[in-house]
Amino acid sequence: MSIFTNRASNSAAEAKEYTAAIIGLVGKQNPMEILASTEPALRRAVQGLSPADAARPEAEGKWSVAQVAQHLADSDLVWGWRLRQVLSLDRPAITGYDQDRWADRLRYDLATIDEAIDQFRVLRAGNLRLLTRATPADLQRVGVHSERGEESVAHMIKMYAGHDLLHLRQIERIRGALVR
Repeated sequence: MSIFTNRASNSAAEAKEYTAAIIGLVGKQNPMEILASTEPALRRAVQGLSPADAARPEAEGKWSVAQVAQHLADSDLVWGWRLRQVLSLDRPAITGYDQDRWADRLRYDLATIDEAIDQFRVLRAGNLRLLTRATPADLQRVGVHSERGEESVAHMIKMYAGHDLLHLRQIERIRGALVR
């Protein structure tokens, strides 16, 4: 199993490894620039894919490009809630979620690439607007994640930037598998 697999877990060690790996993808890049550039990068990454190809998983039990895009949209929905909780409450609980269960039960297999990217665009724009208005003190506010412990807004920005990079790479890999 990949270090980038974010399954629901009670293991603090797994959560720490996952966090380090995701943040490591950001490196010296500006996370806010990554967050702002993801939607256009996502559109470029899917350019020329037919709806059928976008819906085809790279292998049995794996996600399609459309499912990855829907995951990005839903992740930004979750992140928007978390940000608003942390910015408005003192040390709120941040609930984890099982991304594979969401994909299954929320029928990501029926997602279309255009609808998923449109959802992502709207959600990301709202989250970026909120972040650009945040003060330095706001960025230091923390919530307590059920799996990973304390996370500041600044930390979440790096996490979601790395998450974007991870899934953009995943889309490239899926495209490569489709053209074999």
